[in-house]
Amino acid sequence: MNTREVKRSLLGGTSIIAAMMMSPAVVAQDQGSDESGFALEEIVVTSRRKAESLQEAPAAITAFTSQKIQDAGIERPADFVALTTNLTLIETQNAGNAFVVLRGITQNRNSEPSVAVVIDGVQQVNPAQFNQELFDIQQIEVLKGPQGAIYGRNAIGGAIVITTKKPGEETEGSISAGIDNGPGYKIRGSVGGPIGDSGKLKYRLSGAFIDTDGYINNEFLGEEADPYQDLSLRGRLIWDASDRLSVDLRASMSRLKTQAFYYNIVTDVNDTSLPVRVNNAGQNDRDMNSVSMQINYDVGGGTITSTTSFDTLEEILTGDAFDFLPIEESLFYQILGVDLNQSQFLDVESWSQDLRFASDSDGPLRWMVGGYMIGTKRYISTGNLVDLGQGVTPVYREPSTNPNNPQATFLADEQDNFAWAVYADATYDLTDKLELNASIRYDEDEREQTTLTPTEYLPNVEGIPGAVSGEVRTVTFSEWQPKFTLRYLVNDDLTFYGGYSTGFRSGGFNQSGVGAIAVANGIVGVNDIFEAEVATTFELGFKSELLDSRLTLNGNVFTTKSENSYFFVFLAANSTQNLGTVPEGRLKGLELDASYRAAPGLDFNLGFGYTDSEIKEFQDSSVIGNKLPGVSEMTLNMGVQYSTEIADGVTLVTRADYQRIGKTWWDLPNSTVRNPVDLFDARISVEWGDGWAVTAWSRNLFNEKYNAEFSPGGFVFKAKPRRYGLDISKRF
Repeated sequence: MNTREVKRSLLGGTSIIAAMMMSPAVVAQDQGSDESGFALEEIVVTSRRKAESLQEAPAAITAFTSQKIQDAGIERPADFVALTTNLTLIETQNAGNAFVVLRGITQNRNSEPSVAVVIDGVQQVNPAQFNQELFDIQQIEVLKGPQGAIYGRNAIGGAIVITTKKPGEETEGSISAGIDNGPGYKIRGSVGGPIGDSGKLKYRLSGAFIDTDGYINNEFLGEEADPYQDLSLRGRLIWDASDRLSVDLRASMSRLKTQAFYYNIVTDVNDTSLPVRVNNAGQNDRDMNSVSMQINYDVGGGTITSTTSFDTLEEILTGDAFDFLPIEESLFYQILGVDLNQSQFLDVESWSQDLRFASDSDGPLRWMVGGYMIGTKRYISTGNLVDLGQGVTPVYREPSTNPNNPQATFLADEQDNFAWAVYADATYDLTDKLELNASIRYDEDEREQTTLTPTEYLPNVEGIPGAVSGEVRTVTFSEWQPKFTLRYLVNDDLTFYGGYSTGFRSGGFNQSGVGAIAVANGIVGVNDIFEAEVATTFELGFKSELLDSRLTLNGNVFTTKSENSYFFVFLAANSTQNLGTVPEGRLKGLELDASYRAAPGLDFNLGFGYTDSEIKEFQDSSVIGNKLPGVSEMTLNMGVQYSTEIADGVTLVTRADYQRIGKTWWDLPNSTVRNPVDLFDARISVEWGDGWAVTAWSRNLFNEKYNAEFSPGGFVFKAKPRRYGLDISKRF
């Protein structure tokens, strides 16, 4: 039986839910390569909530199997982002501020996510959860284009679906340890298997600990500005109660400690000459907890799936404030005789419930219906303090009373949000070769915000109506999100597809009175409430397998109309961070991905993505025709991996990856553009015996210096320089 026949047997003879429950790596391994070792593995993906071959799925999907994750050394989101076309990640300010940009759909401070991030069936609520350690991961899938019909609000750019490893039928696990040039060290491990003799109850425990001094020097304090310590743990318990009923319990926690706010102020984003010289090391502590339960019940003719989750996130960050220089050199000290530092606090609790029914996969018609609810409570405070050289006081829910670090400004608000959705999906085989998929979802998001800033700290401007302590504001955002996809299988090796999809991202609240203050300061596009963003995309693509499955070549073109895309504005007049909206933007692009097995053990991959962004409508006509902020013009991803046996039972694996991020614009006037960034990563591993491996690795091998972000006002945040280290691991 050849690779294609095995794949069709797996997908055709198994229900959708059963296939989704199957370990993707096991599926890929069973499909294997041919005896000569030339054929590339066949991958099964589930990011469209159905099990399907990656090469026949009518969508642009980049997938990383367990083996690929290991080979590429993927340990954080930035690692797989660097291997994905038209996907970039802007890491800035603090651990929770990591902005995902997919096909030009951007993200910024205080905004909702640009993509749906789903871990083991549970969709993340807050974008501050995204940037976390990845360990014991089975598969990662990046689904591109608006996915509102599948994942609802905030899947406007696409979806990132992460599946952790499930326990197997036998006890097994792994442990690894490593050192890096921070200097630092890390330990990772996992163990799982059956409990008892019945085989109905299985467990898996995994964890990771990393502690490094950092890589970016703070010349003033004589220490690194970016130390990093994280402890993450996860546990899963799966109960196969019967042939029809299964229960999957999952719990995880993360405790992160690092620093934040080590900016420089420049006019050109390409200026990396200034060293970090903040006089406050500050702190950035983030605590995350998550508990979820998924129940699958086969009722005959279909499966009911219930997914329930509860999440908490708390993050405190402190550090220097503008202009991020030692006290006596700072601008405020020169003018006012005092310097400032700052503190921010975020506290989020959320629960969610998803309930759906999926029909069996046999027959020409497959369908699914469901409903979703989510409740979120969020508290956030921000403020500046007078810097007397005595460090930074973390400020949570009340202004600082520390006489050595008195409060200068303080803002606080609380949100109580509830959203619900209903959705349906149907796939019909019009002929043996032609398939139509239609999905639709309605989301409604009701938001209530209460201003908790004490009256004496309200940043109102004389003569302009402003905020009132205790003020309650409500707003509801809703949208129908349809999606239609047509797939044509020319033959076993060539697939064409095309479709239309929509997505929307909820709007939200700026500080009350901001709209009038923005107008008074000559800033347009900023109001008290920023509207929901809606994106509609048309896409055409193809997928092919050539040279007896040694070469896969996939490509697509797309055009997206974006209404109310976000941009960031800091209003000095009332010391507020705000989001504005662009009434209409246009994104046009293409993607080309190829994988080639030149010989057994020798693999090449290539990915090219291009996105042309343009502001089509805006209140200030001078910026019409400019590029949208935060969008990179192109990405180029190239990689090569070679594996060979160098002695009996000893294998050498070498890998090199190159990423180019094209020109990136940062504000509406396009006042500065970052030049293309070229990054190289390399890994050399020796594997032997029963699961032993030693790996030497480097990221940003040639020490490319660039700024990860430019924020209006000239704020730049340094990207990580070269890192390297040595790991040893053992599978058992």
